[in-house]
Amino acid sequence: MKIKMKPTKMKSKIVLFMLIILATACSKVPAGYVGVKVNLYGTSKGVQAEELAVGRYWIGMNEELYTFPTFTQNYVWTRSSTEGSPNDESISFQTNEGVVVNTDVGISYHINSKKVTDIFQKYRKGIDEITDIYIRNEVRDAMIKVASGNTVESMYGLGKNDFITNVDSTVKAQLQPIGIEIEKVYLVGELRLPENIVIALNAKIEATQRAMQRENELKETEAQAKMDIAKAHGVAEAQRLTQQSLTPELLRKLWIEKWDGHLPNYMTGNEASFLIGNK
Repeated sequence: MKIKMKPTKMKSKIVLFMLIILATACSKVPAGYVGVKVNLYGTSKGVQAEELAVGRYWIGMNEELYTFPTFTQNYVWTRSSTEGSPNDESISFQTNEGVVVNTDVGISYHINSKKVTDIFQKYRKGIDEITDIYIRNEVRDAMIKVASGNTVESMYGLGKNDFITNVDSTVKAQLQPIGIEIEKVYLVGELRLPENIVIALNAKIEATQRAMQRENELKETEAQAKMDIAKAHGVAEAQRLTQQSLTPELLRKLWIEKWDGHLPNYMTGNEASFLIGNK
């Protein structure tokens, strides 16, 4: 015996089924993102011309929606398994002597919302793939290019800041026309060099510091010697001027000024001594 379903129940199930289909086919572009709708098959295959703003959109079976954040993205490519990817994503390059240097690198950037379609048409990937593959390749290539004009000694010291600054400007020049606005490329931690190179560089730095210390001590000794000589010259000149100024007339005048009005009790002459009484 067949059970006939009532028309009202049939219609309600059809409506519910259609609502489920509509809900699953409706995709959302969240706040801070721009969407790009892609036609997968047929004559209209490819990327649609307009960017999709924040909201919900009907995505058919022949379509796919990609969302791109327009706020600042931060990512680090490191050797550590606890930052970024669990894989080793650190970047290696060579100096002009051929010394291999390894380092962890970070980047901050954002997508130009008006060029989202152009970015997708160029890379055909989402933001994660673009970051992990294409942007990382640009950073690595820039580091290789800039490092090839630097010595390992300069990069180990103060030249490290100039190195990453040049890398930053090189990456910006490459990606800004595409619509990827680089805010900053920076080093995470220190440069990793072969151990024998580090030992040699540290020994050279230590020797240079000792030489500078000895030079400073010598300069200090010379300066003190000059001060002592100048002081001695000053004392000698003062004595000379004093002796020149002690004329007989000046001595007589000084004696008169210091005399208390009494003659001395004893006066020694050429022949004898005699006592003069005080009055």
